Amino acid sequence: MEIVVGKTAGFCYGVQNAVSKTEELLKDNKTISCLGELVHNGEVIKKLEKMGLNVIENIENADDKVIIRAHGIPKEIYNKAQNLNIEIFDYTCPNVLKIHKIAEEYEKNGYFIFLIGKKEHPEIIGTISFCGSNSYILEKADDIPEAMEKFNKSNINKLLIIAQTTFSLNNFEIIVETIKNEVASDVELEIKNTICNATKIRQEETNKISKEVECMIIIGGKNSSNTKKLYDIAKNNCPNSFIVENKDELPFYKIKSFEKIGIMAGASTPGESIKDIIEILIAT
Repeated sequence: MEIVVGKTAGFCYGVQNAVSKTEELLKDNKTISCLGELVHNGEVIKKLEKMGLNVIENIENADDKVIIRAHGIPKEIYNKAQNLNIEIFDYTCPNVLKIHKIAEEYEKNGYFIFLIGKKEHPEIIGTISFCGSNSYILEKADDIPEAMEKFNKSNINKLLIIAQTTFSLNNFEIIVETIKNEVASDVELEIKNTICNATKIRQEETNKISKEVECMIIIGGKNSSNTKKLYDIAKNNCPNSFIVENKDELPFYKIKSFEKIGIMAGASTPGESIKDIIEILIAT
């Protein structure tokens, strides 16, 4: 059996930074709260919880310290934490923080903002709070008519388009091209592709590998947006594609007959999860 492992599989910088800093913090604190899951991977969360991490959903439930997850939080939560005298350890991904700054700057300069991404994703919920009231979240091309209607009714002639860091590059380009054809010629249009470089490269590598193998295994958390996108890309090229969170979910009866298997992992997938699956495949 030949196994092709993606060079970009596993932790991205933002996740590695958040996990490493949280582990360091837990060495000096027996327990500490994190507002929401630090990253979208069950294996990582279980490990951190054993070290003393307490995942909470409301800032009011924090004690005197709280960790901000890699996906970021809404703007108003920072104010709440300050009012409650809660010390913040902000481990938001630097790429996400960069988008927050862009959104704030353009909102102050009178732009209407289109934010492309998954509406219920924590990153989008946080980012939209920095965009102001003249904004709209687009998840798919079907959202464009309603978004354009709101933009046109605002009588604003400046429009900024930004995106979730882990959004599908292909879908982003499709949505942007459609919007460009809908926007009036006198509108000042600014397009900033804020999909992080690691996401772009990971999606491109998944696309390449999945065209060269008989079977594709995508490793990552079930609630990980970037992992799901890798699976969608792989499935489009390779019908025998599977998404698993750990070695226990490997569908051996389906993959044992394949001679060439590709492996890619999401940005929140720890190296040990990838290593475990590779070792099992080699031993099969």
